[in-house]
Amino acid sequence: MPWTRIVSGLVAIAIALGMTLLGGWYFTIGFGIIVYLGQLEYFQLARAKGIAPAAKTTLVVSQALLVISNLSPTLADAIFPVAGTFICFYLLFQPKFATIADISASIMGLFYGGYLPSYWVRLRSLGQTAASNLPLNGFWTPDWTHLKALPQGLTATLLAFFCIWAADIGAYTFGKFFGRTRLSDISPKKTVEGAVFGVAASIAVAVAGSWYLDWTGWPMTGAALGLMIGIASLLGDLTESMMKRDAGVKDSGQLIPGHGGILDRADSYVFTAPLVFYFVTLLLPLLPG
Repeated sequence: MPWTRIVSGLVAIAIALGMTLLGGWYFTIGFGIIVYLGQLEYFQLARAKGIAPAAKTTLVVSQALLVISNLSPTLADAIFPVAGTFICFYLLFQPKFATIADISASIMGLFYGGYLPSYWVRLRSLGQTAASNLPLNGFWTPDWTHLKALPQGLTATLLAFFCIWAADIGAYTFGKFFGRTRLSDISPKKTVEGAVFGVAASIAVAVAGSWYLDWTGWPMTGAALGLMIGIASLLGDLTESMMKRDAGVKDSGQLIPGHGGILDRADSYVFTAPLVFYFVTLLLPLLPG
C-alpha cells in the first residue's frame, strides 16, 4: 500500500476522531465541511451526465439542515420537506426549463448528501448538552477508560465508526487474499468472501462494544447492530460505485491522496447513520432491562 495512502488515511482518522470526541459544534462544523465537499463531488458526477441540478441551493439548505440537527434534532425531519420544496421552487424560476433529471438529482443530492448524513449529528448530540464542559457545547474528559460514563451519543457514534472501519478493512483484506467470487459487476474488485468477512467483522466489533457498554439484550443487540452496519456500509459503497460507473469516472475526486474523493471514503457512512440513530433511540429503550 503506498505511503501517501497510509499517511492520508491516518490524518483523516485523526481528524475524524478529534471532532467526534469533542462533539457539539466542533463535530457539526467538521461534519458540515465533509458534507459540503461530498456534495460538490456528487454534483460533479451529475453534471458529467449532462444534468443541471440546483447545486448552490442544495448546498445551502443542507448546511442549514445540519445546524438544525444540532440545535433541535426533532425539528430536522420537518426541515427536509421544506428544503426540498425550496429547491423545486428555485428550479421553477430558472431561465432554462428544468428537466425531471435536474429535479431528481437536486432532491437526491439533498437526501443522499444532506439529510441522511444529518443523522450523524443527531446521534452524536445525544446526551451532549448535559455532559458539555467546553465552549461551543464541546466535551472532554481526562479519563477515557470508563466508556460507560461518556455521553451516549459519543459511545454510540464511536461504536458505529469502529464497526464501519472493521467492515471496510476486513472486506478489503480478506477479499484481497481469499476472494474468488465476484460480488457485483458494479464494483468488480469486491468479492462475496470479502463482503461476508466484512459483515462478520462488523458484528464482532458491535458484540464486543455492546458487552463493554452493558447494553440490554447483549449479545443479540450487538449482533443486530453489527449486521445492520455491515450491510448498510456495503450498500453505501456499492451505491457510490454505481453513480461513478454511470458517470464514467474511477474516483469521485482527488482530494485525499491515495484514496480519491470524499465520497470514496464516506460512502459507507451514508445509509448507516439513520439505522444506528433509530436503533439507539427507539429499539434499545423498548427492550426489557
